[in-house]
Amino acid sequence: MTHPLPSSCEQAILEQFLKAEAMALWAVRSAQAQDVPCGVLEFLRRHEEEEARHLKQFELLLGTSSHGKTVLPRMPNQWRVLAVHLYGYEALGLEFARLLVGLRPDLTSILEDEEVHVGFFEHEVRAILVHGGSAADGARQAAQSWRRRLPRTVDRYLHDESLAAFRDELQQHILDVIDARFVAVGLSARMPLA
Repeated sequence: MTHPLPSSCEQAILEQFLKAEAMALWAVRSAQAQDVPCGVLEFLRRHEEEEARHLKQFELLLGTSSHGKTVLPRMPNQWRVLAVHLYGYEALGLEFARLLVGLRPDLTSILEDEEVHVGFFEHEVRAILVHGGSAADGARQAAQSWRRRLPRTVDRYLHDESLAAFRDELQQHILDVIDARFVAVGLSARMPLA
């Protein structure tokens, strides 16, 4: 993005982050029930604790609570697909954390946590891809499928009227950054069209 968002966008970004943190918390809980490699489960448990702390922080900032779910979301049960899914959503979360810190520098710790999460899943995706074969092919197919849904997801994240003047630029920037990540890690040979 070429310029920071004005303070009039702060509430919208905070509200979206509350929803995203709630979704991330439930996704991480659900992922723990899947068949994941040895060190991943330990990371997911720590990740869940961090997401829970973030969620409470945003609930306090906004003076509201996130809606509580009673059923965990369905997550892919194959690790190669689940890793791509989590990596993609963490990469999306990282871009929103960057927007958030532009508005609220006091929340830099959120950005730092998001960078750690992205780095972990990026490492896991690289490990899948380096082995090649059907696991790598499955990860790339999962990435294509996930990427096709990304523009609609970003649209939902940017729906607030206070973001209207910046929506197109923000959406393109977020899509470009995630496409570049997917290319750099080896999930995609070229950047797809939005």
